[in-house]
Amino acid sequence: MDHLEHLDKHLVDELAQVARETVRDELREQTRKQRRKAALYAASGALALYAGAALALAVGLALALGLPDWAAALITAVILGVLAYVLRGMARPSRPGGHAAGAAPGHGGADRTAGGMPVPPVPPAPPVAGSPAGTAPGTVPPRPADDPDVPHHRA
Repeated sequence: MDHLEHLDKHLVDELAQVARETVRDELREQTRKQRRKAALYAASGALALYAGAALALAVGLALALGLPDWAAALITAVILGVLAYVLRGMARPSRPGGHAAGAAPGHGGADRTAGGMPVPPVPPAPPVAGSPAGTAPGTVPPRPADDPDVPHHRA
């Protein structure tokens, strides 16, 4: 029996080692692919930055043909700023119902979101404890006859 237990333990250890090596090799391969993809994205971003700079320079030089240099540079900067603002707006997640991103708090419905989670509407006034259901929001209920701050004396 001891011989069979030894074989079982040896088999389990060998199987665990093979599984670890397989997982390690798979992770190495995935990491290699991800590293290559990240390097390609970085190179693409750097080239796009240089292309954008060259395009901005070309626009500025074209405007400088008919305008003073400072005016051409200013117009180019304004064009780039507007493009950056538009691209930033396109990168933001869209709001359901067409609410603007800068809507005032409390003026949206239940469809407004915060981090992907729905946000309930904000009531105009905080709820008052102990008020009847028919009481208008924001009204203060009458003060009870016995003040809770004053200690009670019982006989």
